[in-house]
Amino acid sequence: MYETILLPVNGSDGADAATARAFSLAEAFDATVHVLHVLEFPAEPADLDPGQRDDLREFVEQRGRAATAAVAERAADRGVETVEAVADGEPHRTIREYAREHDVDLIVMGTHGRRGAERVRLGSTTERVLMLSDVPVLSVSSTDDRTVPADLRLAIDDVVVPTDGSEFADRAAEHALSIAELAGATVHAIYVVDETIADLRDAPRSIVGLLKEGGRRATDDLATEARDRGLSVTGDVLRGSPEEAILEYAEGVDADLVAMGTRGRAAGTERVIGSTTARVVRRVDRPLLTVG
Repeated sequence: MYETILLPVNGSDGADAATARAFSLAEAFDATVHVLHVLEFPAEPADLDPGQRDDLREFVEQRGRAATAAVAERAADRGVETVEAVADGEPHRTIREYAREHDVDLIVMGTHGRRGAERVRLGSTTERVLMLSDVPVLSVSSTDDRTVPADLRLAIDDVVVPTDGSEFADRAAEHALSIAELAGATVHAIYVVDETIADLRDAPRSIVGLLKEGGRRATDDLATEARDRGLSVTGDVLRGSPEEAILEYAEGVDADLVAMGTRGRAAGTERVIGSTTARVVRRVDRPLLTVG
């Protein structure tokens, strides 16, 4: 499924968790990792002459090449093939353009992983890539300090897949099942009846029952596909706030991966991440795969 993985890096220690996940997936899928650094230049004083500007640019480029080289060296130690690249431009646009130009199958990016109220603020580059990318994105919190073994079978034991039976959920499920199959992981298919919708707060039990039945069909379909691949699977229909239910469920089973579509049945046709996925992205403290 993954032949080319894009790993944007900026030389910060916070990217270690994302790097480890990228390497683990690359080893499992025999993929090449493209290590990309997007140059970000500091504000220049107005009185710099051309020579000084050239010196500043050379310094920034050297730091970018050093960042990619350090990651490539770590990859070589694990036998992972890499391609190093340094590029100019607005980071989120450059990352997406690079992904298109090089037929990237998966982008792996770190998030800031802030705690408490600060957790709702994702890094702008990662969030924009998630919102706009046509390529699946695996976001990994910098606070995810769990050891990631080289063997994917030891790194991923439980995969949570929220589903509503939509096209986008099905795409995410396909990726989740492929990873779970290689890892030998248990798949947890869940559907959440959204009780935060005003029209449902006073809805008759029969209406809620219809929603639960629809959710059960969606989770059963996913469970059947998982069993056909020889995977262990559970299915649950939950009620409440989708964001809270997904996060609580993932924590409850100690999920190693959550996989979601970027839009659900209630979302519009514009290329914008769905509200539930956006809220989960900003708060989840474990790897999250988003697929559009």
